[in-house]
Amino acid sequence: MPDHLHGIIKILPTVGAIGSIAHTKKNGNWDRKRHQFFSKTEKSTQPVPSGFVGKVIETISTAGYTYVQVDTGTEKIWAAAPEFKIEEGETVTVPAGAPMKNYQSKTLNRTFDVVWFVPYIKSGTKDSMAPSTKVAEPVSKEQQAGTVPLVETDLSNIKKAESGKTIAEIFAEKTSLGNKKVKVRGKVVKFSPEIMGKNWIHIQDGTGAKGTNDLTVTTKSTVKLGDIILVEGTLVLNKDFGAGYKYDVIIEDAEITNN
Repeated sequence: MPDHLHGIIKILPTVGAIGSIAHTKKNGNWDRKRHQFFSKTEKSTQPVPSGFVGKVIETISTAGYTYVQVDTGTEKIWAAAPEFKIEEGETVTVPAGAPMKNYQSKTLNRTFDVVWFVPYIKSGTKDSMAPSTKVAEPVSKEQQAGTVPLVETDLSNIKKAESGKTIAEIFAEKTSLGNKKVKVRGKVVKFSPEIMGKNWIHIQDGTGAKGTNDLTVTTKSTVKLGDIILVEGTLVLNKDFGAGYKYDVIIEDAEITNN
C-alpha cells in the first residue's frame, strides 16, 4: 500500500471511514492490525487455542521437532510438535497449544509469523479416535512432574557445586527455595533447542530417586549431551507453560558454564 494512504488511514476519525477505504479493493476487507487487505474467505487472525484440523501442505523436521503447515480450508497455519513422521497431503488434528509470534528458528534460519507449539499432532480428524502411530507424545507423566526416568549414563564423580545444592536437595527443599536463585552441577542427559523461544536441558547428578533425580532447566545457552555443567538460575514451582509443558520444579533463564 502506498505510504500516503497509510497516513490517511491514521488520521481518519471513524471506523466507517476506514471501512470505506477497505472496500476500495474489490471483494476484500481491510485488516487494521496487519495494515493489508485480506479476502472475505481468509480470516485475519490465527485460530483460537481450541485446536484445528486440516491438510499438511509442508513439513520440516529439525532439532527434535517437526514443523507442519496446515491448510484448514480458510487459512494456512504453522504448528510444531516433538519429532514425528508425517507426509504432505495427510489430514491432521492439531490440539490446543501455545502460540509463538515472530518465532525465529536458528536451525532453520527462518522466521515464522506464528507457530503453535503443541504436545502432539494426530493423524486424522477429531472424530477419529482410533490409535495412530503418528501421534507424538512429548511429555510423559514423569516429565509433567518435572522428571524423567534415570538414563544409562555415568553420573559418578559429579561434585556438588560450591555454595550450591544437589538435585535431590533442590527437590527436598523446593518449598523454601521457590523463586530464589539456586546453583547446581549436573550432567546433561537431554537437550531440546528452540522450543517456545528457549533451550531446554535435563540434568542429573546421581542423587535422588525416580521423581527427584532429574531437573529441567531453560536457558539461552547451548550444551551437548554428556556435558557436565554448572547451572545458576531462579527455581520456579508449579510452572505451566501450556501445551502439556507442566513442571513441579524448574530452573528458568539459567546461566550455564561448563564445569
